Amino acid sequence: MSVLKAIEFSANAHLGYFRKGSRVPYITHPFEVAKILAAAVDSETNEALICAGLLHDTVEDTETTMEIIQQEFGTEVAALVASDSEDKTLSWEKRKKNTIDFLENEATRDMQLLACADKLANLRSIKKDYAIMGDEVWNIFVRGKEKQAWYYKGVLNSLKSLDTFSMYREFNQLVQELFD
Repeated sequence: MSVLKAIEFSANAHLGYFRKGSRVPYITHPFEVAKILAAAVDSETNEALICAGLLHDTVEDTETTMEIIQQEFGTEVAALVASDSEDKTLSWEKRKKNTIDFLENEATRDMQLLACADKLANLRSIKKDYAIMGDEVWNIFVRGKEKQAWYYKGVLNSLKSLDTFSMYREFNQLVQELFD
C-alpha cells in the first residue's frame, strides 16, 4: 500500500469528473480529504486511512469496484472505503439515515475520522460556493438546504466522540454557520 499509488489511482479514476455545479476537477475533493486526515493523524502509522481518504469516492462515483480496491490496496483500505460509500440504489433519505446510524453505532474510529474529513471538505466547498452564489447553492443538491441541514447535523451528532479533533470542531462550526 502506498499513498503515492492511491494518489495516482484516484486521479485516474476521477479523470473527467467535476465537483457538483462547477468545472472544478473532482480530484480536488479526495485530495482535500486526505490532507485533512494527514493533519489529524500520524501519516506514518495511518497510511491506510490516508489512502482511504484519497480513494473514498472511487467505488461510489466511478467504475471502480470494491474488489479492485481490495486487490490494489488491501482489506483495511477497502473496509474504510466501503464504510464511506453509499448504496445508490436506495433513496437519498434512506442512504443518509443509514450513514448517520452507521457512524453512531457501528463505525470504527478510523471510519469516523474518514467520514468527518469527507463531510468537512464538502462543507468547506459549500461555504465557498455560498459566498459566490448565496442561497442558489442549495439548488445544486438532490435535496435542498433543509434536508442538507438534517443530514449534516445528524452526522455531526453521530461523530461527537471526535470532539477533541480540530477537524470535528471546524465541521461543527461550519454546520452552525451554514444551517443555523
